[in-house]
Amino acid sequence: MQPLPLLHRDVRAEWIDYNGHMSEAFYVLVFGYATDTMMIETGLHAGYRESTGCSLYTVEAHVRYLSDVPEGAHLAVRTRVLGADAKKARFTHEMYVVEGAGAEPAPDAAPVATTELLALHVDQNAGRAVPFPDEIRAHLTARAEPAPEWAGRSITEVPRSG
Repeated sequence: MQPLPLLHRDVRAEWIDYNGHMSEAFYVLVFGYATDTMMIETGLHAGYRESTGCSLYTVEAHVRYLSDVPEGAHLAVRTRVLGADAKKARFTHEMYVVEGAGAEPAPDAAPVATTELLALHVDQNAGRAVPFPDEIRAHLTARAEPAPEWAGRSITEVPRSG
């Protein structure tokens, strides 16, 4: 199994919020770019969408914001496919701040954010989920990795006051 390529982005000035760090919407934007990269690498690219009318639609996402990210930071996003069945794919992204553009995360680096996603293979013309072609499902399952320890967790409930 060959790992998916890292996605690299630099944090732009317009991504910074009133608290002086990257706004939550832009973490999700960068994760979206990482999903696009995963789709290209597994055969779900623009040509596939044009010829079949099918694409991946995210139906559930769990984002964890773990550290502030400043303007100008260099980001690297690691993607793991966790599995795929007939119509669904589950995958994660881990975002790291790295030393320079195109750099790899340090072996002991902690992610600044993570997301776990569930996506359906949707026929856009029919408006419903349909099975993956065997070749696409094989590309996804061939890349499957064990889930990181944080995947599959739910949001922690906050105790109600008084």
